[in-house]
Amino acid sequence: MAHVIDEPLLRETSVNHVSGQPSGLNPLPAWKPYQLILFRIAFIFFIAISIPNTGAWYQQLIELNWLKLNYRDLYDIARFGSGINFLGNSIFGSTLLGYANWITTLLVATAGGLVWTAIVYLRRKPRTEYYNAWYWLRVVVRYRAGIGIIGFGFTKLLPVQMPYPSLGILNTNFGDLTAQKIYWLSIGIVPWYQVFAGVVEVAAGTLLFFRKTTTLGAILLLGALGDIVYVNFAYDGGVHVYSSYFVLLAALLLVNDIPKVWKLLVGEQDVTPVNYYPDLSGSWLKYARVGLKSLTLFLFLGVLFYLQLINFLYDPYKQPSVAGVKTLRGNYAVTTFRLNGVTIPYSPLDSVRWQEVTFENWSTLTFRVNKPHPLDLSNGGGDPQRDVNRTFELTGLAGGQRAFHYYADEVNKVLYLEDKFKPVPDRRNRTAGVGGDGGASADEAAEKAAARETAIQKQDWIPAAARKNIGDEVYKIDPLAYSARRTREYAKAPVGEIRKRFIVKYETTDGSHVILTGEDENKNSLYVVLDRVEKPYALSPSQLQAGKY
Repeated sequence: MAHVIDEPLLRETSVNHVSGQPSGLNPLPAWKPYQLILFRIAFIFFIAISIPNTGAWYQQLIELNWLKLNYRDLYDIARFGSGINFLGNSIFGSTLLGYANWITTLLVATAGGLVWTAIVYLRRKPRTEYYNAWYWLRVVVRYRAGIGIIGFGFTKLLPVQMPYPSLGILNTNFGDLTAQKIYWLSIGIVPWYQVFAGVVEVAAGTLLFFRKTTTLGAILLLGALGDIVYVNFAYDGGVHVYSSYFVLLAALLLVNDIPKVWKLLVGEQDVTPVNYYPDLSGSWLKYARVGLKSLTLFLFLGVLFYLQLINFLYDPYKQPSVAGVKTLRGNYAVTTFRLNGVTIPYSPLDSVRWQEVTFENWSTLTFRVNKPHPLDLSNGGGDPQRDVNRTFELTGLAGGQRAFHYYADEVNKVLYLEDKFKPVPDRRNRTAGVGGDGGASADEAAEKAAARETAIQKQDWIPAAARKNIGDEVYKIDPLAYSARRTREYAKAPVGEIRKRFIVKYETTDGSHVILTGEDENKNSLYVVLDRVEKPYALSPSQLQAGKY
């Protein structure tokens, strides 16, 4: 295959097909032996981490319902982890800060590169360069980086990755927030900065789709994601591996440019940049290249942006999508609290009495008690289609903060609440035969017990008449946000899911004074009087609030 040299004057010069040398110009420099070996290792390594290698990814791609897409469908296509991982977890365990997969891939790539070198040597036809292979490796890497960072960037450009704090979070003591939560909230309260970060990431990805702007896109990507890597280490964010991934890809794309930039800026010497690329003018590859680029731009700059816009407007993935009862929204002081008929006076030290009740714009009730609860250290992300699984309100919060998702029967004024924190079954006792399950393991016994509890909860949880009044939560959003993924996730029966649940009736006229009666999650009789209070927060309300409530 012929080569073309791209010089500052944009002059294209064909290269002799046989010798690989440009006519009338300086010959293409031969590579040093160590460069050839390093390239072979790098080629295997970067191909392994840039191309999806799990059957689940391809199955998901095949099963996409293109007529009812959710933004997560394309986002998951763009955001995949790859590499060689058949040894990482077993050899390195949880050490190396999550980079074990990279170490395994590098070891395999090194072995493969050395075998490749030996084969070339035994054939006694030594290679002096790999310009063609280097070009195509850069193509794979820049498209992988571009698609991935655009999917990442749109969640900031239309700010849903780090939402503006809910009322329940605003009412949480600063000392009860984890470092990660503090960082995410510090970005969430300035949504226009989050938008700016999204612009940088989407711009970097877009520039990587074009050969002549690759260097600029790689520089933007390296700077933006390098900062994110450091932030995640500093705040214990947990996304350092994925952000490091883009830093690594950007660094490869800048390998050719770093010596030239150093020579120009530090050495103050003239630099004539020369880039080598195949001549595709007379090949079917020319049309394939144009077609694939057009499809990529359409899907990941057009379709994905539209889907992310719909997500921002009607179904932000970290906030519940279903609107809460309008008359109940706001902050409340607990004026009266009775448990089993006994009035419990206010005390900030009481471990039972509710404090600072909040009804969010969406279907969440929060309150605090002076009692420790399990701490969810995730970032509230993932792929939660069901509102009860959207946990940004409680992740990273301690100090007794409780968050309950509710289904509202507004005809009979009844709330059916379930804890947004989902406990993991206790499997510490691994003795065979636990629970009387005929010699079953502890894991199997725990799963069966969870299934039995789930069946009981489902049977008596919400009466059919109330379900009819509540409606199907799948469709309680704007029709533009309907998707096959949402329908599928709601249709899934949770396996082994045990949540604390309770039911209360509410009485109110305009929401300023609310009476709750019923039973709490421990079957205690409950009588709570709430009076709305206005809290003058120092923060100004966000001008970019996601969701339609």
